[in-house]
Amino acid sequence: MSQDIVAATQSYEEWLATQVEIVAKDIATKHANMANSPFLFLRATYYRWAQTFPEVCPKISVAPKVLAVGDLHCENFGTWRDAEGRLAWGVNDFDEAWDLPYTHDLVRLATSLRLATAEDGFGLAAEDACADLLDGYTKAVRSKRAAFVLEERHAHLRALAEMNRGNSAAFWKKMTAQPATDDIPEDVRFLLLDALPKKAGEVRLSTRVAGQGSLGRQRFVAVAELDGGLVAREAKAAAPSACSWATSVTGVPPLYERILGEAVRCPDPFYALEQGRWVVRRLAPACSRIELDTARRGPDRRKLVVSMGAEIANVHFGKGPLDAVAADLAERSSSWLVKASGKMEDQVRADWKDWRRAFKGK
Repeated sequence: MSQDIVAATQSYEEWLATQVEIVAKDIATKHANMANSPFLFLRATYYRWAQTFPEVCPKISVAPKVLAVGDLHCENFGTWRDAEGRLAWGVNDFDEAWDLPYTHDLVRLATSLRLATAEDGFGLAAEDACADLLDGYTKAVRSKRAAFVLEERHAHLRALAEMNRGNSAAFWKKMTAQPATDDIPEDVRFLLLDALPKKAGEVRLSTRVAGQGSLGRQRFVAVAELDGGLVAREAKAAAPSACSWATSVTGVPPLYERILGEAVRCPDPFYALEQGRWVVRRLAPACSRIELDTARRGPDRRKLVVSMGAEIANVHFGKGPLDAVAADLAERSSSWLVKASGKMEDQVRADWKDWRRAFKGK
């Protein structure tokens, strides 16, 4: 390995600071979170994964390429409302989208499930999780792909979404408890105000600390009252994928619009990349990621993982090389995903131990 995790982190953050303005105190929080558990470490360090995956899994890394999610893990799925008001489910974070082997997203998601199971009792053996992922993915590759709309179908996901919504009052209490600020770039202020409904009342602007991989980038939230209730919009600083840093490939902008435009998907009308620099989206109890704790308590975890596999295919094959991937899948052994995710789990744990040792030794 050309760098250790400490050197890689320093190098990546120096690069990131040339792309977006860094929030130093949030970076410090991120570093502390990275030391807490291998699962949080995985979520926070996609840059390291982008660096090590081709080295640890060289045979897997030469598979046919697709436009991939990149930073895929089991907490990177959530719900939103489409233009018709229907509840939809799927991948909800595309910060690290990049042209990658189709195997990449599958291995990363399987590795996250391994780590989640080990830490929090997600309850799926590695062999079962990998089999379910491949089952969902392979069936979607071989048949017609369809977006996940949770109205008439997908009762297991609909139940999970209802669990995740929890207490709406608590959600809005959290949104309004964030520190108010007037220190916000004028262009971001305009984007947030423009994204709110025209009839919205007095607007409260605040900063927000959220996520793991994107922790350290600027986030701003606008909350306002509308017709007796609250509405909110968020603007998050966008940067090129960490794959740009890992591969030294320059000049590739954030790929949100391309991946969202090509995926088999029920679009979120309030999700957009603005000015090429800010991801603007609606925040609401029904428009958020599904927490791991909720997924663990869901009605059918195996069916959830099958759906995750199918959703990966939805993202990959709006315009992806379907025939080439189908042929490659057919040639692989039944255990390839178990073996590859096991290798990457070992790599993540080794990096985590090195980071924890260095962090606690400061």
